[in-house]
Amino acid sequence: MTLPAMNYWVILLAAVLAFALGGLWYSPLLFLKAWTREARMDEAGKGHPAKVFGTSFAFALIAAFFFAFLLGPNPGMVNALPLGLTVGIGFVAATFGINYQFANRGWKLWWIDAGYNVALFVVFGLVFGWLG
Repeated sequence: MTLPAMNYWVILLAAVLAFALGGLWYSPLLFLKAWTREARMDEAGKGHPAKVFGTSFAFALIAAFFFAFLLGPNPGMVNALPLGLTVGIGFVAATFGINYQFANRGWKLWWIDAGYNVALFVVFGLVFGWLG
């Protein structure tokens, strides 16, 4: 299988911005306290920061790569932004909803985590739509 031509610098930028968005989203400025409470997490249960951040960035890079793959070259904002919303809401948030119901997790946690992923794919849409 031959991969289509993709701008790997834009993919890297999208992953970096997604990672930065996650840092802000799950910070004390926004949702850290609510997320920690709803996820029933404490400092001891978070894992080693290098592992958590490294793995998170790797997944952001994978998500950015496959989003770029779905969009194809030079998608423009008219195509990229709606696809970001569609993937964020229709695929990721909906799938989280299924998983969270079976795991008996609360709606507040779903709103925080699903909201981040919707925002992440909107950012992807903006980045790929603008820089393609």
